[in-house]
Amino acid sequence: MLIYNTTYHVDDEIHENFVIWLKEYYMQEVAKDAALHSPRLLKVLSHREEGTTYSLQWEVENSTVLHRWHSQNGAKYNDEMLRIFGSKVVGFPTLMEVIE
Repeated sequence: MLIYNTTYHVDDEIHENFVIWLKEYYMQEVAKDAALHSPRLLKVLSHREEGTTYSLQWEVENSTVLHRWHSQNGAKYNDEMLRIFGSKVVGFPTLMEVIE
């Protein structure tokens, strides 16, 4: 099992609207495709600088499934986020393996 994590650094002036967008649009749309599942949205409390940092994590079976999802859907959602929030949101993805 892999965890696909995206960490977002968000300007304080828009962070509430960004969380609404994540919950009411992005997470709902991504959940429609079974490739990514079991979402978890977290607020990062360490390393507080200007802005607010969030982590959005999804479970994914393997990197092939993630690559397919990203090429079919992920880039579209990223473009939508950039269109709405511009440079006020910066995100970077991390792929992690669950060690049991």
